[in-house]
Amino acid sequence: MKATHATLSPSLEEVVGAAIFKAEVEAWAKRIGVHPREIRLRPMMRKWASCSTKARVTFNTDLLRQPARFRAEAIVHELLHLKVPNHGKLFRALLRTHLSNIADGADIGS
Repeated sequence: MKATHATLSPSLEEVVGAAIFKAEVEAWAKRIGVHPREIRLRPMMRKWASCSTKARVTFNTDLLRQPARFRAEAIVHELLHLKVPNHGKLFRALLRTHLSNIADGADIGS
């Protein structure tokens, strides 16, 4: 997932620590039905996240300072690549389905 130059301004309540972020990733992985081998956080210059063919997902540390909705979008996007490696129709349909649950008011972490 490519990073944009504009950063969103979260409220202080939305800034999370690494442990909370990883818990969000694990909750989404369970919901989606995938098992990342490793969840990493590191500074990234050009993207928000990446997924390796060995099931390692890496997230940009800047995500810790983004609103919950944006974090969820990045998390779901990368975790879905563990099921679908491209951005084809199936990927886009799954992404829309999972993200629509957030729009409907579902709890992001459950």
